[in-house]
Amino acid sequence: MSYKVLVTDSLSEKGLAILRSCEEIELDLSLGLSPEDLTEKIKGYDAILIRSGTKLTEAILSSADNLKVIGRAGVGVDNVDVDFASYKGIIVMNAPSGNTLSTAELTISMLLALARKIPQANASMKAKKWDRKGFVGVELFGKTLGIVGFGRIGREVAQRMKSFGMKVLAYDPYASLNIANSLGVSLTTDLNDIYAESDFITLHTPLTKETKHLIDKESLSKMKKNVAIINCARGGLVDEEALADSIKSGHVTGAAFDAYSSEPLQADHPFYDLDSVIMTPHVGASTKEAQENVAIDVANQLVDMLVSKKIKNAVNYVQVAPEVFEKIEPFMGLATCLGTFLSYLKKGCYSHLKLSFFGELAELDVSCLTTNVIKSLLKPILHDSINDVNAHWMAKDRGLAVETEKKAHSESFSALMRVTLCCDDGSEISVAGTTFGKNNIRIVRIDEHHVDVEPNGYVLVCKNIDKPGFVGRIGTILGENDINIANMTLGRKEKGSHAVTVFNVDEIVSQEILEKISSLDDIVQVSFVNFEG
Repeated sequence: MSYKVLVTDSLSEKGLAILRSCEEIELDLSLGLSPEDLTEKIKGYDAILIRSGTKLTEAILSSADNLKVIGRAGVGVDNVDVDFASYKGIIVMNAPSGNTLSTAELTISMLLALARKIPQANASMKAKKWDRKGFVGVELFGKTLGIVGFGRIGREVAQRMKSFGMKVLAYDPYASLNIANSLGVSLTTDLNDIYAESDFITLHTPLTKETKHLIDKESLSKMKKNVAIINCARGGLVDEEALADSIKSGHVTGAAFDAYSSEPLQADHPFYDLDSVIMTPHVGASTKEAQENVAIDVANQLVDMLVSKKIKNAVNYVQVAPEVFEKIEPFMGLATCLGTFLSYLKKGCYSHLKLSFFGELAELDVSCLTTNVIKSLLKPILHDSINDVNAHWMAKDRGLAVETEKKAHSESFSALMRVTLCCDDGSEISVAGTTFGKNNIRIVRIDEHHVDVEPNGYVLVCKNIDKPGFVGRIGTILGENDINIANMTLGRKEKGSHAVTVFNVDEIVSQEILEKISSLDDIVQVSFVNFEG
């Protein structure tokens, strides 16, 4: 059987050679197609391989009557309508690790260029000037580099800049403290530490609703005077207008950008008028080695998928045998709820995740349940970059060890699932749950406390000292803020001891209200869980 593969963007010859060498693949290299031409051309093809130039919209994918897989030679899939591809059953693959070093090296090049004003000095020389006094820079030795996002690229930058004698401070609430320590990097969970201490700040985080304009007018005002900012990650992480204003005012000394909120830049973009801003046209992955790496990776993945049905680095697909899924399905929602619940109750540097399966669950293949727990636990920080295929890899990449155990005996329920989460500081928390029927999910234990929690909507969790009047005081605060209590459960070991009180409420509990509850004498900890997402 042969498969028709369409390549619409320029690709390294080494990647093309892999496709040409496969007898089962019929390769068509058609570059520079207009959207209209591609809409017609894509009909009948089994796979399409693209870089960033081709935009696969819903309109184009609607015409893809035989498409099985999209291969993206690179990391970002912003140019693919992944949701619609998923709806049509089309697998979307990327090559997430091929350009790690090239992006890290560009970041370092930007940092050095900022410190020594190399582009400006070069431009002066090309204008036939000899101005040695106009380009006084700074040494990197002893300076503090703040890294926002301590994933693969952030770690590569940190490792290299340590050799320059820089102090490296990284912000990533979910990064491994052990990995940071091994690299000689100080880890913080407070962005304000980055702002207050850094001489240079570099961004290495995905663009999400939470990270959009992470650097804005307010955050810029908290930074050290003469800080320099580097963005070789994603456009939109920085409010570019606010940054331009801060540079003009003299608070920020300069910036270096490879990714922008809107590309290509409009003629009136404020960076054009600022000599202290270094700009490159999104070339982070534009090295010979990176282009070869991503081309080789995605070509091999595409061949494996079409010929051998092996799937790797898919961003929208997980394969489960029907007979397995039929037995596991009632517990999939439970696994998601337990992971989500823990992500709100425990924030910090996760080090170890233990999943225990009791009773009927001990007889099943629980790999899908484990994946669901990992995915929902890490989703608040990794967002859409974590999925069923890469969840375990993401956990490993962040230094989170995952352990499972099975026990045939379950004291109170026919099937029970317990998840225990440990952090680098030695603290831990565990939650357990079960299902009654297909959709009736219950959280039945928080640490040593027995509870009966419906994990849906909005949930307020209070760890408190068991004293008379406590529930009434909580109810008063909620009532004063027009928040209705829908349900309540209380777990305690004995009278007057530590207890857990859980409220299902009808409205979102604001941070201001949480702080008011936290100020109560008998409160140990209060958390708000939003199961609505």
